[in-house]
Amino acid sequence: MDNLDRRILDILRRDARTPYTEIAAEVGTSEGTVRNRVDRLVSDGVIERFTVATRTGNVKAMIEVGVDVSVDTSEVSRRMAEWQDVDFVWQVSGEEDLVLIVDAADTRGINDLITRAREQGEVVSTKTRLILDEKLG
Repeated sequence: MDNLDRRILDILRRDARTPYTEIAAEVGTSEGTVRNRVDRLVSDGVIERFTVATRTGNVKAMIEVGVDVSVDTSEVSRRMAEWQDVDFVWQVSGEEDLVLIVDAADTRGINDLITRAREQGEVVSTKTRLILDEKLG
């Protein structure tokens, strides 16, 4: 991945619907080059998916999850990523092992996810942080 790829990715992170012609004009190359670069980034797995950021009025939170040291965190994170209202599951370093980024209709939905996480046999702790504001980079 070179500097042109990084510049294209920066634009797509802000708005994945940006037309390739606009990206090409901004980075100083042709639409065909942008299309080929994006196709290659997708086939190489650099771009995993195109997604939508929403302002739903929902409650967003980070649920930090600690699991037992003998547990395969990949399996736990894969399972939790399938839960409704979970947008992302990150495997992280530090005090906790996983972070769930959730977008629920209300605090009851957040609490239900916390309870569900705590019911998992591998989970030894949770810590929750409500997201008060977010800015796209």
